[in-house]
Amino acid sequence: MPPRRKLNDLDRGRAIEWLQDGVAARQVAQRLAVAPSVIIRLKQRFQATGRVQERQRSGRPRVTTQREDRFIQRQAMQQRLATANNIRQRLQATTNTVVSGQTIRNRLHNFGLRARRPVQGTTLTANHRAARRAWCTQHVRWQRQQWAQVLFTDESRFCLEPADGRIRVWRRRGERFAEVAVLERQRFWRRLCDGLGRDQHTSKDTSVPCSGQLDRCPLPE
Repeated sequence: MPPRRKLNDLDRGRAIEWLQDGVAARQVAQRLAVAPSVIIRLKQRFQATGRVQERQRSGRPRVTTQREDRFIQRQAMQQRLATANNIRQRLQATTNTVVSGQTIRNRLHNFGLRARRPVQGTTLTANHRAARRAWCTQHVRWQRQQWAQVLFTDESRFCLEPADGRIRVWRRRGERFAEVAVLERQRFWRRLCDGLGRDQHTSKDTSVPCSGQLDRCPLPE
């Protein structure tokens, strides 16, 4: 069965002209490749309103109230990693309103919240942030000659937790690097070494300074 064809305003106007010229509704339907009932309803609408445009439809009534919409938004803002099904279950348990997961996503989209892959970053405590700020403050006025004595080594990153990319976070535009939208990961990092030609081997608890090649340094036990 071919798909139903929807008449545009031009075709509706042509159909009304043919009907006013005495052409039968069935013949008009054949010319426009639509069902005769379409032309009959068009004729009735034109006689009632004098217009060929479709009347405004009310659409499907919303299944959630404004209060429930705010509840959905609040759940996503408080639990950024919650899935649409998680929020749907909480809504049903709280208000006894049954909706689909797509309805939850639609409501969150209306509030500007989208499910995106979170930026992955290291776990930083308040002490870590304070130490980084102190280090930057200490070296902010260093000259080129001083930085020439510092060797920045490549960083090897090892994730202790799997990152399969299936986790999503609800965030708004401009919140990509916000703290609530960053998924923290535990990692081991090789440290920054000062002193030209000098490197360090770093484990979780201790570090051993050495000169020369890294593979010749004693490893911590």
